[in-house]
Amino acid sequence: MAHTSPATVGMPVEEIDTPCLVVDLDAFERNVDKLGRYMRDHGLRHRAHAKTHKSADIAKVQIERGGACGVCCQKVGEAEALVEAGLRDVLVSNQVVAPKKIARLAALATRARVLVCVDDLGNVDDLSAAAVEAGSTLECLVEIDVGAGRCGVAPGEAAVALARRIADRPGLAFAGLQAYQGRAQHVRDHGERRALIQTAIDETKRTVALLEAEGLPCAIVAGAGTGSFEMEGASGVYNELQCGSYVFMDADYQRVRDSGDRPISEFENSLFILTAVMSKAKPDIAICDAGLKAQSVDSGMPLVFGRSDVEYLKASDEHGVIADPGNVLRLNDRLRLIPGHCDPTVNVHDWLVGVRDGRVEALWPVTARGALL
Repeated sequence: MAHTSPATVGMPVEEIDTPCLVVDLDAFERNVDKLGRYMRDHGLRHRAHAKTHKSADIAKVQIERGGACGVCCQKVGEAEALVEAGLRDVLVSNQVVAPKKIARLAALATRARVLVCVDDLGNVDDLSAAAVEAGSTLECLVEIDVGAGRCGVAPGEAAVALARRIADRPGLAFAGLQAYQGRAQHVRDHGERRALIQTAIDETKRTVALLEAEGLPCAIVAGAGTGSFEMEGASGVYNELQCGSYVFMDADYQRVRDSGDRPISEFENSLFILTAVMSKAKPDIAICDAGLKAQSVDSGMPLVFGRSDVEYLKASDEHGVIADPGNVLRLNDRLRLIPGHCDPTVNVHDWLVGVRDGRVEALWPVTARGALL
């Protein structure tokens, strides 16, 4: 079912319907350019993580303007949506183990370059059989657990055994390692975050050396995120970084600091929930139209952008409660909220409205919205 668009191109921002997601295009482009320069200056590849925005249009900007080599996503359905929209180099940075999903992934690899993460010997055989059946090649990254405690085999010998199995199976190609320390990304303190990432770097370097000694060179050594990319980027071990949230940023990432106790890499907030005041029955409280169904609050309440006189306090399904101690807000006043966590917030919206100089310049569908399968 098609849902009503909140805006049209050329519309003044004052006429955008709420609640919706707006993208400050100037800040967005500066973020894309900043990371693109870093990657070029350090001889690294950027595989942009599309789980942040789920948008083929934004992915194409990251590739064409920012020099990204391709995209990551987390679900087969996301990969299918992005390939259908014209993307041609997609890593499912996750395990795919259900038979129907494996078959879909193998079929998708007849239309684009498709990579997938693996951490199980039996899964290798299943992927191989599906690729042979589809007449495609699946490139596989061995995922190692470098501290996140989630997916991945232990670094070292277990990774070598898995890589050997991949290299020996028809329809598959061993492409390298996935070594992502996700748990470190939102660690606030720079020194603590660096220590966690250094352990990941050391374990990854050891595993790469073991693989090379067995005649299994790693074309890709992948990982890193917005919270740590400069550390992996300077390691001499990683060559493909998977930053995602940098393009939008959110309230939680603003709390992560660099070595000078500044926000990490000075990326800017470019994504906002545009909301309007819908009730002002009480002098010290305003009610806005962006509640739980307009955002994710797993990382805390949103921040009100550019305002210190009002504060978003709590959310129910369809309402947000805003402290207004000075009684300055009025019905239909607009506020821009910085979401606590950008990725799941995007997933509950159909559209991203790009604005510049007071007008709507772009209207981007959230291509892979709700693609959970």
